[in-house]
Amino acid sequence: MIENAYLESASGVRMPPLIYGTAWKQERTAEWVELALTQGFRGIDTACQPKHYHEAGVGAGLATALTRLNLDRAAIYLQTKFTPLNGHDPLRIPYDPNASLEQQVAQSFAVSLQNLRTDYLDCLVLHSPLADRQQLLTVWQAMQTIQRNGGTRQLGISNCYDPELFEFLYQQAEVKPAVLQNRFYADTGYDKALRAFCRTNRVIYQSFWTLTANPKILTGSVVANLAERLGRRPAQVFFRFLTQIGIVPLTGTTSADHMREDLAIFDFELSEAECAELATLLD
Repeated sequence: MIENAYLESASGVRMPPLIYGTAWKQERTAEWVELALTQGFRGIDTACQPKHYHEAGVGAGLATALTRLNLDRAAIYLQTKFTPLNGHDPLRIPYDPNASLEQQVAQSFAVSLQNLRTDYLDCLVLHSPLADRQQLLTVWQAMQTIQRNGGTRQLGISNCYDPELFEFLYQQAEVKPAVLQNRFYADTGYDKALRAFCRTNRVIYQSFWTLTANPKILTGSVVANLAERLGRRPAQVFFRFLTQIGIVPLTGTTSADHMREDLAIFDFELSEAECAELATLLD
C-alpha cells in the first residue's frame, strides 16, 4: 500500500485508501484475508455478524499473514462492527439478546477481540442506526465507553443514509463518528449531502458495493474511453477517481489478479479534467 496515499481521520487515525471487505466469504475467509494482506492490502473490514461475516476467519487469516509477512499488528487498519439485534440471524446472535443495549455492545466487542486475536480495534462501527433515536444514543454511548477505555481508536457508523440522522448523531455524540460507511449507488444520489458533511467535518467516507452497484458506470463510455486511453481496467479508473475525491472504497475480490490491479491504482493519477468528467456520472 502506498504510504503517502493514506488518509487521516479527525480522530488522528491513519487509514489506507483501499480496504479489503470480508462479507460473504464464510469458510474461505481466512484464506482470502491472508491472500489480500500478502498482495499488499493493509486495511480489513469485518463485522461481528455471523449471518454475513466469519469474523473468526478474519482473525485466523490476519494472524497467519502477520507471521508470514513479519508484520506487527500496528501495520494493519482493522475495523469491525456491532450489529443491532434486528441485523442478525436469530439462531446465530453473538451476544445475549435479552441483555441491555449497553451489555450487548460490550459482549459483541469482547467476542470481536477474541475472534480477531487482537487487544484493540482501529475502528468500531455501528452496523446500522437503530430506529429509535434514544436507543441509537444509548448504543453510541456504550461504544464511546469502549473508545475511552482504549478498546478502539475511533468510532464509525454504517448504512446511515439520512443526512439529518447522521448530523443528529454527530452533534449529540461526545466522541464524534470518524467514519461513515455506506453503499455507494445511484438510489441514494451517491450520498452527496452526506459526503459534503463528511468533508467539512473530516469524517472519512467509505464506500461498499462500489463496483457491484454501478454496472452502468463501469460499462459506460466515459469510464470505458478513459480506461482505454490510460491502459487500465474500468474498475481501476473508477476506484482511482473515488480515492482522488477522498472516498475510501472497500473491495471484496477473491482474485489475486484483481487485488493487485486494485492496489495498482496508485501507480497513476487522473487529471482535474478527467475527474470532472467522471464526477458528472454521480449527478
